[in-house]
Amino acid sequence: MSPHGGDGSAAPPLAPSLSGPEPWHPITVGVPGPEFEARPPGQYAFDFPDTVCDGWSTDVLTLRFASVRGAKHRYYRQPRQDAARAAVHEATGSIVFAVADGVSSASSSEHGAVEACRAAVERMLHLLSGSQGPLDFRDVAHHAAERLRQLAQWRLGGKIPEPAEVARLYATTLVAGVVRPDGRGGVVELCRIGDSGAWMLEPSSGRYQPLFDSKTGSDSVLVSNEVVPLPQVPDRLEGTSSRLTPGQVLLAGTDGFGDPLGDGDGHVGSLFARHLAVPPPPLWFAHVLDFSRETFDDDRTLLAIWPRATAEPR
Repeated sequence: MSPHGGDGSAAPPLAPSLSGPEPWHPITVGVPGPEFEARPPGQYAFDFPDTVCDGWSTDVLTLRFASVRGAKHRYYRQPRQDAARAAVHEATGSIVFAVADGVSSASSSEHGAVEACRAAVERMLHLLSGSQGPLDFRDVAHHAAERLRQLAQWRLGGKIPEPAEVARLYATTLVAGVVRPDGRGGVVELCRIGDSGAWMLEPSSGRYQPLFDSKTGSDSVLVSNEVVPLPQVPDRLEGTSSRLTPGQVLLAGTDGFGDPLGDGDGHVGSLFARHLAVPPPPLWFAHVLDFSRETFDDDRTLLAIWPRATAEPR
């Protein structure tokens, strides 16, 4: 066929095809929440996008994380108050990470969550460069708390803030940790302040092992629902260690994920066990996290790490 018209002129370009893959519809779990177009946050919240995700692999570990704005904040024009950060320690191949959930009663908790994650990751990288022993998570927590204090001092025009003033501005939960590869998967070290959580998932069985006490699980009668967030560092900092082996996935997330997950034996647990059997593309990871379920309208943040022995991205 000639590319030219009958008079020798170039033929008009073909109209673009409108056929193609259907757009991703929200994944519903049980009774879905209300469906509506998200509203913009306040005009000065442009630094906190509705959804963020990331994903990459080292030679031995694969990481994905996503943070999505909850339906409540989408409707009431509030910014996403969760955050996550991760980095590779080049000398050891370890992955350090932090997940934070800004406390809703704090006026600028979205800033607090981001800065706590940044400070924690920076400090863990520094500590790994100086010692191969267990991470000093009390040092990490105090470093993050000091970052919030400095931020509050700047906000108050140089006035030295009282701890309560820092909390009113930037209170946030924090889960911080490291996965150190060792040839058989990795050694996991974690700490937390507040009520965000961490789990070890075995996708083949659908079993979620909580690495901290859960406020929604079978032990919840023994756990206070009161959140004691940064900038306060408790005298007894919660910490734990575990082993990440092929066939498992380390998860760290805010209660926007942990609350609907519960013990992991319901529909939400099945959904994530199915989709996290191998690392999904980062955008799909975020899409699954943004599932719709009635009454669960909080921001959600989830970070996942797989050993590469079973982490062949699809």
